[in-house]
Amino acid sequence: MSTRERILARIRRAQGETGPPGPAYAADVPRDYLRVHGTRTPAGTADLLARNLADYRALVHRTDEPGLAPLLARLLAAHGTARVLVPHGLPAHWLAAADATRVPERPAPTLHDLDRIDTVVTGCALAVAETGTIVLDGGPGQGRRRSTLVPDHHVCVVRAPAQVVDSVPQALERLDPTRPLTWISGPSATSDIELDRVEGVHGPRTLEVVLLATD
Repeated sequence: MSTRERILARIRRAQGETGPPGPAYAADVPRDYLRVHGTRTPAGTADLLARNLADYRALVHRTDEPGLAPLLARLLAAHGTARVLVPHGLPAHWLAAADATRVPERPAPTLHDLDRIDTVVTGCALAVAETGTIVLDGGPGQGRRRSTLVPDHHVCVVRAPAQVVDSVPQALERLDPTRPLTWISGPSATSDIELDRVEGVHGPRTLEVVLLATD
């Protein structure tokens, strides 16, 4: 199989097509790298996620189910949120205590509407501890991609340890590659040639992650 045929076969596989007969993709790519760096308990994995998120300048909070609604209300109030975007499928009780106007994601708001949103609250597909990364796949409660990129403040709830994996290889095994995956490592930021960091350029300026205990 030529390089061109190999690339086209991978594209077909990613799109859910079988394509012409050929070497299996799993056998085509060597996978002899470490799947996990170190040995951790589920609690240790959640702690590592929290540390790496903080390294990326995300704000990390911990709570249990009864404390989630009051915590989200405090986070929105502290940010001065007047309008909060509510993705389709977000549990209603999450924002039950919030003193802000709830803007439903359906019907889909325009970009001008999104620009007037102060905060978006979402769940996630999973989170990767070793890289401090949150992954959204557009599932219930996660919102459309632009819904999490336009508002300046994103609050993301991660069920820990249920939605936390150690490594990227473990994450890829649990994710559907045909879904619109958004990988988030901290708030949006970029640097110019003089390394002056500017946040909020192509995504939220502030990312807050709530680790929701599920044990």
